[in-house]
Amino acid sequence: MKINIKEQDVGKRIDAFLAGNTEYSRAHIQKMIENEKVLVNGNKTKVSYKVQKDDEINLEVEVPKEIALEAQEIPIDVLYEDNDIIVVNKPKGMVVHPANGNPDGTLVNAVMAICKDSLSGIGGEIRPGIVHRLDKDTSGVIVVAKNDKAHINMSEQIKNHEVEKTYIALVKGFVKEEEATINMPIGRSTRDRKKMAVNKNGKNAVTHFKVLERFGNYTLLEVKIETGRTHQIRVHLSEIGYPVVGDTTYSNGKNEWGIKGQCLHAKSLKFKHPITGKEMFIEAPLPEYFEKVLQELRQGKLILSNLRKWINGRSKTTKVFSKQWSCLKKKMRRVNFRRQGFCKWKSCKWTWNKNKSICG
Repeated sequence: MKINIKEQDVGKRIDAFLAGNTEYSRAHIQKMIENEKVLVNGNKTKVSYKVQKDDEINLEVEVPKEIALEAQEIPIDVLYEDNDIIVVNKPKGMVVHPANGNPDGTLVNAVMAICKDSLSGIGGEIRPGIVHRLDKDTSGVIVVAKNDKAHINMSEQIKNHEVEKTYIALVKGFVKEEEATINMPIGRSTRDRKKMAVNKNGKNAVTHFKVLERFGNYTLLEVKIETGRTHQIRVHLSEIGYPVVGDTTYSNGKNEWGIKGQCLHAKSLKFKHPITGKEMFIEAPLPEYFEKVLQELRQGKLILSNLRKWINGRSKTTKVFSKQWSCLKKKMRRVNFRRQGFCKWKSCKWTWNKNKSICG
């Protein structure tokens, strides 16, 4: 692959220049340079090299290996099936269709074992029946077309925003708004070509959300999207300061819950059956790991709520104890040993000695 250099690119580091002008990330370019897969004027180069106007840069690109698509008996939850479509609950960690790095073990491999040869061919040899996709670590509802007519109709519904997609997301942070809309264009990141980002030159992307439950520094959201950009929900929520829990790509990299993948679930799909026109509403339950995180948050919320009730209780005993304890703490800050006095509640005498304190 030969890369042309423009006037504005002169003086840039070669890894940054190539990352911005190819489909490869900066880290991948650096590995290619180390492996002598990048040549400048026919010679190997260094990562720190700065490109010049008349340089001739060549990349030795690996030819993708041909993928042989085979049916595989992989357990998967079928939510609905008829002669035209099959709707499944994709588990977290499963790629939708084969690609380099994921030649098998995908959703397509699993569905092929169920449907045999009955899948639409519009998606191509390695994506038969695939109408829309979910990220690898996003679980939930996904529709697969069994014939071309169903595939075309479902694709048109998605294109015309006639399919209602609802997600459940657990985000880091206390979301103050009860509901809001994020309208920010999304495109390929200029810093890392493998990531997406809010980009003024990107494609239109609209995300709506409303708060379902709050847990201190975490918030459970219901999210609906009008568009289907790559990583849309994750990018939008991270951009406004509320990254999805477990998403190490679009957050600070910390995974405080120790889970693999993010707490993002495609809860339901509402659409018209591509052949009969019947209104369809298909829902998938939250996965076990997601429920476990919510259970722990709810338990913590309940404990905190009970503690607050105890502290702020209206009983006379609690009131007196709280006043006395508050009084003692204030006096301790400025106490002079062996000194006596009275607090603002006249009924409360206090004395501080080296070995004991008395309030009351």
